[in-house]
Amino acid sequence: MPKWGIEMLEGTIGEWSVREGEPVTKGQLIVSIETDKIVNEVQAEFDSVFVRVLAQTGETYPVGALLAVMADGAASAEEIEAFVQAFQGAPGASIGEREAPASRAAAAAAPKADAGAGSASAAPSFQIPPEIAISPAARELAIRSRIDVSRLGGSGRKGRITLQDVVQASRPERRVGGGSPVSVAVTTAALDGFHASPSAKRLAVSRNVNLAVIKGTGPRGRISRQDVAQAAGPQAPVGAATQDVEIVRMSAMRKAIAARLTYSKSTVPHFYLRAEANFDALLALRAALRQQAGEAPSLNDYVVRAAALALIEVPDVNIQVHGEEIHRFRHADVSVAVATDKGLLTPVVRAAETKPVAGIASELRQLAERARAGKLRADEFEGGSFTVSNLGMFGVEQFDAIINTPQGAILAVGSARRRPVEVNGRAGFASLVALSLSCDHRAIDGAVGGRFLSALRDLIESPQRL
Repeated sequence: MPKWGIEMLEGTIGEWSVREGEPVTKGQLIVSIETDKIVNEVQAEFDSVFVRVLAQTGETYPVGALLAVMADGAASAEEIEAFVQAFQGAPGASIGEREAPASRAAAAAAPKADAGAGSASAAPSFQIPPEIAISPAARELAIRSRIDVSRLGGSGRKGRITLQDVVQASRPERRVGGGSPVSVAVTTAALDGFHASPSAKRLAVSRNVNLAVIKGTGPRGRISRQDVAQAAGPQAPVGAATQDVEIVRMSAMRKAIAARLTYSKSTVPHFYLRAEANFDALLALRAALRQQAGEAPSLNDYVVRAAALALIEVPDVNIQVHGEEIHRFRHADVSVAVATDKGLLTPVVRAAETKPVAGIASELRQLAERARAGKLRADEFEGGSFTVSNLGMFGVEQFDAIINTPQGAILAVGSARRRPVEVNGRAGFASLVALSLSCDHRAIDGAVGGRFLSALRDLIESPQRL
């Protein structure tokens, strides 16, 4: 599993473009990997043969995990298996023992003997037979703690003993509530003859599924938990026995969006300012441009341009908040919310105040296409100073948006509605659009936000300035 960006910890396998046993050439697409922000395509760096595919589509693996093995045609099955078993990537990244960080922390915190005892524990008097399948980290801890691993049932691949198994064995037996410990072991030995993961066997027992009738989709036909769950069928939630329920696991990107917005809403003191802008002049300008040139930028392109100019006019809104520091931007780097099938992305139009509306329209069109295709680069969606979110095309009249931290504000734009207004003492109709500005009260006061909305409305109602 490659590492893209300093914040990446894991990736989800999107789709394999090659199958086990197939040759690949340099530059050929191998697999697409989804992170919490983007989808990257991995290409072969040299000509080779895919001799083993270990990672399954839809599964998430940590950075450094072994996903597949490439080799030349002379590699034997024994050599390939030996390489897989001996592989050591990032801590806890082995394909057969993706150990949780908590387990690794527990192992690090396991009681250690003093220097004298430590040297004794590593002495030849306590050894682990070489025929026992055990990971290097687990072997080291077992020798140091003098744990007889021959009595342990490995939870790793093909019964390999993992670090987590040794950590659990090193802990004292604990009774909870005065009762007997509850066994989580598989309740029938009949499942030992099936090539299935431990979690798949446990699920088969709990859901009363016959593994003999299931065809595994894992490596070398291994039965996975997903195979058992599919065979068992969906479990209806309590109170919904008559309803069909589809359970969809969150993608890495959706989980990242959920975490980021939850953090923003719970830690940033939001306040909201609302106003209406008359779009009649802007609509007339677009109609004239379309008649002359056959096409015209969208209303959203004009709003982005207007927001950029308003940010330069009121620079106290063109900011990011980092702890006790406020970073004020020289240019208006406007993020624009784009809906994709995997979640909301916010590509950035850099220095939008320096670009004409037509240039913003062309750039946004390209960014939106790359966002929906999952091909945005990190520099194309990170580092904005302000965000525009427009739901007017869906008929939404008004809404309040959550701030895209660490930015200080976000503008929510609704749809244009014909409404009665008073113009020079007479009744008339105008196309009014609701604007809602969400502000971080730690850095932006109401008066500052009000000046920004006023400047934005003046720009929209005088579109020649755009």
